[in-house]
Amino acid sequence: MQIDVSGKTALVTGSTQGIGAAIAVGLAGSGARVGVNGRSEDTVSRAIGEIAERVPGAELVPVVADVTTDAGVDAALTALPDIDILVNNLGVFGAAEALSIDDDEWRRYFEVNVLSAVRLIRTYLPGMMQRGWGRVLDIASDSAIVIPREMIHYGMSKTALLAVSRGFAKEAAGTGVTVNSVIAGPTHTGGVEDFVYELVDRSLPWDEAQREFMRLHRPQSLLQRLIEPEEIANLVVYLSSPLASATTGAAVRVDGGYVDSIVP
Repeated sequence: MQIDVSGKTALVTGSTQGIGAAIAVGLAGSGARVGVNGRSEDTVSRAIGEIAERVPGAELVPVVADVTTDAGVDAALTALPDIDILVNNLGVFGAAEALSIDDDEWRRYFEVNVLSAVRLIRTYLPGMMQRGWGRVLDIASDSAIVIPREMIHYGMSKTALLAVSRGFAKEAAGTGVTVNSVIAGPTHTGGVEDFVYELVDRSLPWDEAQREFMRLHRPQSLLQRLIEPEEIANLVVYLSSPLASATTGAAVRVDGGYVDSIVP
């Protein structure tokens, strides 16, 4: 199976590290022109350099913008007026005692994890529909379905993102544009390493800490390890390609079997 997105332009939000950077690498490696997004010139420039090393000859566009704001969306639109592939990867997460989460924090999670995606879809989807081709991917989480006790606010935002994806897929029905969400399982990123050490003994070496975290906090994982960002990116790149033309309105799992369901 040859995945080819040559001639397509993609925007991956929050793509200076972690899952977003892996998605940017995957899309660039499959021929796409990729907008690399972050909030500062330094982080975007560094990420572009790292991606270019991994994908020689990649066409990469710096998109320095805080896409959680209207001004940031305008900046993204200036950098990339038309795109074919939108990957809403940007998100925040963290552990908090349920009864300690105040209104401002609930709003922050909704603004960053949900409304940033809505704004960008509202900005770019009409052009995709007019041109008769496009892909929108919203990076959700197993926490959308299995709400973690220590991250209720995060789970809420990712559940909302599933609804956003399904609803906009209906808006784009019959146009050649697909809209899907990707349910990512517990993934090994720098931010997740910090999160793991919030919940297990900080004196443990990483391999032991990871196993302890999965045993205590994610015991239903069939993979029994954290997923690597590239494994998430593989599915996103496929769903971004012409090969996935009949998949839309779906919540597609790459969760290591974490969600205890036989239904995708």
